[in-house]
Amino acid sequence: MSIVNDIRTAFSRRDNALNQLLLINVLVFAVLIVLRAILYVASASGAYNVVMRQLAMPSDLPSLLRHPWTILTYAFTHEGFLHIIFNMLNLYWFGMLIREYLGNRKLVSIYILGALVGAVFFLLSFNLIPVFQVRLGIPIVGASAAVTAIIVAAATLLPDYTFNLILIGPVKIKYIAAVVVLVSIAGINGGNPGGELAHIGGALIGFLFIKQLQAGRDLGRPVQAVGDFVGNIVSGRPRMSVTHRSRAAEAPTAKKAGPGRPEQDEIELILDKISRSGYESLSKEEKQKLFKASQK
Repeated sequence: MSIVNDIRTAFSRRDNALNQLLLINVLVFAVLIVLRAILYVASASGAYNVVMRQLAMPSDLPSLLRHPWTILTYAFTHEGFLHIIFNMLNLYWFGMLIREYLGNRKLVSIYILGALVGAVFFLLSFNLIPVFQVRLGIPIVGASAAVTAIIVAAATLLPDYTFNLILIGPVKIKYIAAVVVLVSIAGINGGNPGGELAHIGGALIGFLFIKQLQAGRDLGRPVQAVGDFVGNIVSGRPRMSVTHRSRAAEAPTAKKAGPGRPEQDEIELILDKISRSGYESLSKEEKQKLFKASQK
């Protein structure tokens, strides 16, 4: 089928992280919809709850210890149409900015870290704060924490970048991010406190990720290392290093290391320029340096 081929092609490309994140979320959602319908017709709806327990992250620690993988799978699982639509739209809009300015690997790092930190906020709050303990046992699903991390990261990196919103007009994304965070804080005493707490955790790591990146520290390196390790196992191609180069071959490489891999100070200056004047203010050379840095 052409759909299957399109999906296979999307996942075979190494520069396609945003579409891959979108596809994973949509595919999981579609599979759950079909499965739920089949189980309903077969009068086995209870089996659907068993499946969801393998994907949704529980708030009580004993259940989490039995299903540790859910600390990540919950961030790719949705049950409502509006839930996934709004999450995927925000992931696409703000994810495009992160991918364009920082590259695919940074985008994935922010998504995964947002999911993990959001999960930590959710778990700590429900297990340590008395007012939330009455809800202990309620699971959480959705990419909202990861998407909130990407929204806040984009707004921290490019605060004056403008989106044209329907019925509103041009709005700087720093204000959009501020509204997202305020809505999450306001919703803590509402019907979905766990989700709102996870959003706040995602927002915090999104902000810290960019600030640390501008200071020369990449919080996403552990995520990238794990991703590379898993990718090498899946592809069956272990990472290889060549150690028998001659000194004659090494000398030119050393001389070319500087311009081939821009120094962190240069990157910080470029990011500052983007924050002040926008991406279009960069010269062609600056754009190339930023792109090369994002491939590290």
